[in-house]
Amino acid sequence: MRLTLRQLQIFRAIAETGSTVAAAERVALSQSAASVALAELERALETRLFDRVGRRLLLNDRGRALLPAATALLEDARDIEAAFGPGGSAADLRLAASTTIGHYVLPGLLAGFRTAHPDARLDLRVGNTREVVEAVAAFEVDLGFIEGPCHADAIRVRPWREDELVIVAAPDHPLARGGERLPLRRLRELRWLLREPGSGTREAVEQALLPHLHHLPADMTLGSSEAIKNAVAAGLGVSCLSRSVVRDLLDLGRLTVLPTTLPRLSRKLSVIHHEKKLLSGAVARFAEQCLAATGDAVG
Repeated sequence: MRLTLRQLQIFRAIAETGSTVAAAERVALSQSAASVALAELERALETRLFDRVGRRLLLNDRGRALLPAATALLEDARDIEAAFGPGGSAADLRLAASTTIGHYVLPGLLAGFRTAHPDARLDLRVGNTREVVEAVAAFEVDLGFIEGPCHADAIRVRPWREDELVIVAAPDHPLARGGERLPLRRLRELRWLLREPGSGTREAVEQALLPHLHHLPADMTLGSSEAIKNAVAAGLGVSCLSRSVVRDLLDLGRLTVLPTTLPRLSRKLSVIHHEKKLLSGAVARFAEQCLAATGDAVG
């Protein structure tokens, strides 16, 4: 075999930094050694991987085609070292989850995993759905958990569970006092508080409501569901959120669910991973544990 992991590591570092000098610093080599490794890799593959633009090295078409495969091999090697190297743990998890799942669903599942693997290292990053998909696509995490659709290539999507969505308002909101089911025309007149574009919640809410309301102008956009529910409780407008997100304020009487003529609203939660990602035994077991723990709807 003419390729080495070291060559691929240097190739990825050059792709990310744009120069052999910066790449050499990242992988603790001299600049000349990094240049030699790149030349050996291009000679072994019989193709150029970068365009030279001044002092910058920019990936060409062949380099862009190689980068995902090289990254997958390097991540697999990292997983092997972590699992079987000195002091390594075969049960390490690197996860990314969109906000509702990361805050309200995964903690209980991770607690069960930690009980079975007390020495495991757990790394959970929380962001919006787009950020989770990007982390999975870049092999930065083993598994992703998302609240919205995934449109990225090379990502395997596994349906997980259903999450109920409810329209909420402050208890003293004028439409919360009558108790009657609100018709669509009244819903179209409301001041809606929504998540930012790229959020799985935003996309799910638009998919659930737009077929009925035809338009959904955002009177205010906030970067988290926590911020939205507190803004709604303060009387700044209404919103459509996961019941699991607002359950605490519903129980405290700071929010109320508005009855409407809409059908029951829900969205699908999914587990995702890169199709080229080799899932270790622990990661695969955790994924199956999550998929088996569908239970009732999150809401």
